[in-house]
Amino acid sequence: MIDKTSPSAAAAVADIPDGASLAVGGFGLSGNPIALITALLEQGTRDLSIVSNNCGVDDWGLGVLLNAKRIRKMTSSYVGENKEFERQFLSGELELELTPQGTLAEKMRAGGAGIAAFYTQTGVGTQVAEGGLPRKYDGQGGIAVASPEKDVRRFAPGGVHNDYVLEEAIVTDFALVHAVRGDTHGNLVFAKSARNFNPLAAMAGKICIAQVEELVAPGDLDPDHIHLPGVYVHRIVEVGPDIEKRIERRTVTVADALSHDIPEGA
Repeated sequence: MIDKTSPSAAAAVADIPDGASLAVGGFGLSGNPIALITALLEQGTRDLSIVSNNCGVDDWGLGVLLNAKRIRKMTSSYVGENKEFERQFLSGELELELTPQGTLAEKMRAGGAGIAAFYTQTGVGTQVAEGGLPRKYDGQGGIAVASPEKDVRRFAPGGVHNDYVLEEAIVTDFALVHAVRGDTHGNLVFAKSARNFNPLAAMAGKICIAQVEELVAPGDLDPDHIHLPGVYVHRIVEVGPDIEKRIERRTVTVADALSHDIPEGA
């Protein structure tokens, strides 16, 4: 029997070295593997290249690694909720490979499926395909690193001719993900929007480390309810159901605001 359980988040990430590449799950602040991120912060790992839909916020999610200047490069589709991210990028401290969201998802899935690259219509006719997007600034307003031009070919699926741009798959050294339940074999179940990027990040990592709110014995999960098979997961650690979860923006009605003494518009 294969038991993939790690005794703690610290033990699970202990061998992630400086300079490693990571695929990290999460969509906004939903499904962030915060216990693993915090353990990585505490052990001092730096110079990381991270692939994730976004980089958290200034004091949560991947933002805690960013604030500690542990991240060298981000590959993301959305970076608009983090002021420190903006500052580091524009000052030339951080490299950014901005990638269309669906393309980013497929790049990770392809990496996990053993597909080296694929063609997509997304980005054709833009700087995504033509190159020249700033990836790193020189700190003086100039571009130090720009995105390269990508191969564009014409295909006719269904008899309709269109241009498609070549996108390479993503494979990282490690993956960090969060699931609501898992068993000791590594089979995972995700809750709601946490399912958006966590399974794909898990697939992309050569070594996948999962934190789960509830760890159960093999056979306790209904096979029809498993979202990611354990073949993709190498280590699993239980963090409990009370682990802190955040949302980016709380929106309430005027009536709710008044009943809770919340200023209108807050």
